[in-house]
Amino acid sequence: MPLSTGRVLAAAGLIGGVPATALGLLMATGSLAPLPGMAALGATAAASLILTRIWLGNLRQLSEALRQAADDHGQVPALEGPLLLPSIAEIGETARRLARALGTQAEQLARLRQADAAIIERLPDPLVVLDEGGQPLRANGAARTLFGAAQGGDLSALLRHPALAEAVAAARADGVPRRADIALPVPVARELTVHAVPLEPPLSDGGRLLLLLSDRTRDRAVERMRADFVANASHELRTPLASVIGFIDTLRGPAKDDPEAQARFLGIMADQADRMRRLIDDLLGLSRIEITEHQPPTGRVDLAALAAAEAEAMGPILAQRGATVALALAPGTVAAPADAGQIGQVLRNLLENAARYGREGGTIRLSVAPAETGATRWPGRAGVVLSVADEGPGIARHHIPRLTERFYRVDRGRGRSIGGTGLGLAIVKHIVNRHRGVLLIESEEGVGSTFRVWLPAEN
Repeated sequence: MPLSTGRVLAAAGLIGGVPATALGLLMATGSLAPLPGMAALGATAAASLILTRIWLGNLRQLSEALRQAADDHGQVPALEGPLLLPSIAEIGETARRLARALGTQAEQLARLRQADAAIIERLPDPLVVLDEGGQPLRANGAARTLFGAAQGGDLSALLRHPALAEAVAAARADGVPRRADIALPVPVARELTVHAVPLEPPLSDGGRLLLLLSDRTRDRAVERMRADFVANASHELRTPLASVIGFIDTLRGPAKDDPEAQARFLGIMADQADRMRRLIDDLLGLSRIEITEHQPPTGRVDLAALAAAEAEAMGPILAQRGATVALALAPGTVAAPADAGQIGQVLRNLLENAARYGREGGTIRLSVAPAETGATRWPGRAGVVLSVADEGPGIARHHIPRLTERFYRVDRGRGRSIGGTGLGLAIVKHIVNRHRGVLLIESEEGVGSTFRVWLPAEN
C-alpha cells in the first residue's frame, strides 16, 4: 500500500522540525547569513523527506511482515530495500524468531487437541465434554451412538435433568467429581449413571467438565425381567396348572377305567399345556424385547413383501376362523432402520388378534403404504404405515388406553377361551417403541377395530 503524502509530510515535519527551527533562529539573530541559511533549510527539508520515506517504508514492511506471519502461521518474510536503522532489521529478525516459536507452539497445541479428540473418541464409554458455561462442546462416538445422530433432544433432556444439573453445579463449585443416577423417559425409557468430572487445567479446546455415562438400562431391565417373569408366570400359570393337576387326579381316580373320559381329559390337558407353553414363550419374548428396547434397530425392511409373506404364513390360523385377508400393499415400501424379525412379529400378532377377536368368517384388511405427509397423527418426518383392520364387535373407548398392558383383556373369559395369552399387544407396543414408531388403535363398537403402526422410513 503506497504511503500517503500527508503522513510523509507530517513525519518529515517532526524529523526536520528541530534543525529547521534552529536554522531559523540563527538567521533571525544574524548569526547565519540568509543565503547559506536558506540553502541549509532546503537541504534539511530534503533530507527529512528522504529519511521519512525510508523510515516509514521500513515500518510498513515490518507491519506487513508481521501481518503475513499471523496469516501464514509463523512465516515472516525478509525485509527488502535499505533499512534506516539497524534496529529495524533486529526487530524483523526477532519477530521472525517469535513467529517460528509461535508456529511451533501452535503445531504442538494442534497435536495435543488431536490427541485429546482421539482419546475421547475412542473411549468405549459414552462421554460428553462441557465448556465453562455447562454447554456441550463435543461427544464421542459411543455417546453419539447412545443418543443417536438424530436424537439431539435426548442430549438436551440429559443436560436439563434436575439430578444431573445439581451434580454438574456441585462439581464445578468445589472441583470434586459427582455421580447422578437418572432416568430419561423419552423416546424410550433409559436409565443412566452419570459421573461429572471437573477438569483443572481444562482441555485444549476449553473443556472444563466431563460427563462419563454408563447405560444401566439393560441391567435394570434384566433385573425387572426376572422379577416380572416370576410374578407373571406364577399368576398366569396358576389356573392352567391347577386344571392339569385336577385332571391328573381324576385320571388316577374316578376316570381310571373310563376311556371316553380319559380321551376328553387328555385333550383338555394338552390344550392347557399348550397354553402354558405359549404363555412362557410370550413372556420370554417380551422380556427379550424389553431388554433391547433402548437400542434402535439397524437394517431396512421391505414392508410390503414382509406383510405378504406373513399373511400367507398365517393361512392355517385364519382358516380356523374362516377369515380372509384383503391386501393393499404399496410395492417398494421400505421401513428403515428396522428389524425384519420383530416387524414380522408385529404383523403376526396383529393378524392373529384380528382373526381371534374379529367376526368369524369376516375379512381382515391388511395395508402398507407411505405415511401421509403433513398428517398430524404421525411424526413430521418420512415414514410408512401398516394397518390391520377387522370386522369384530369393536372395543369400548375406555378400554383402548389399556390394551397394551400385560395380560389386559377386554373380555377375560373370551380371551382365554380362544387361546390368547394377553401379551400380544404388549409385545407390539415394545417393538414399536424400539423402532421409535407410533402405535394407533381406533375402534367403533359394532363395526370393528383398526391397528395402525407408523415406522420411520428412508428419506
